[in-house]
Amino acid sequence: MSFRKIDVSDLSFNPFKKIGEEWMLLTGGSSKDNYNTMTASWGQLGVIWNMNVLTSYIRPNRYTYEFVENGDSFTASFFGEDKRTALAFCGAHSGRDCDKAKETGLTPMEIDGCMSFEEAEMIIVCRKLYCYDLEEKGFLTNDGIPEKFFGNNPYHRAYISEITAVYVKE
Repeated sequence: MSFRKIDVSDLSFNPFKKIGEEWMLLTGGSSKDNYNTMTASWGQLGVIWNMNVLTSYIRPNRYTYEFVENGDSFTASFFGEDKRTALAFCGAHSGRDCDKAKETGLTPMEIDGCMSFEEAEMIIVCRKLYCYDLEEKGFLTNDGIPEKFFGNNPYHRAYISEITAVYVKE
């Protein structure tokens, strides 16, 4: 299957639905022998420093964290509803313990020096610009967010990344 590169300004979708409800796979690494992917439902699309950006969040105990942390770029891949089970699997299992592509039937592919999957409907290639760690002391309200979303889990690292390319399925 082939992809066509489009201008980021040609995107027209609801990011709340696309990220929060349909989910995405964040994939770090640069070859089929050295990558990992994870499902994410947290993120933002916007503009900062006069650049189109995607901000994504990864806990440091996730295997994908190592790949995103050690690389300059990564992908955010979006799929149709027919891949919901694959995305659920990739969010519930670690690449340390299994081959997620083999288990889900997804086909890894290289694009712009990053990894993604042939079954994706849209791929956003991201170049890391800035990162910061979420911390409990940063919360300005007392509405239970730390307890609800973190408990004993580590806080996420946020990556603000320039969108360097967008590809859609032809």
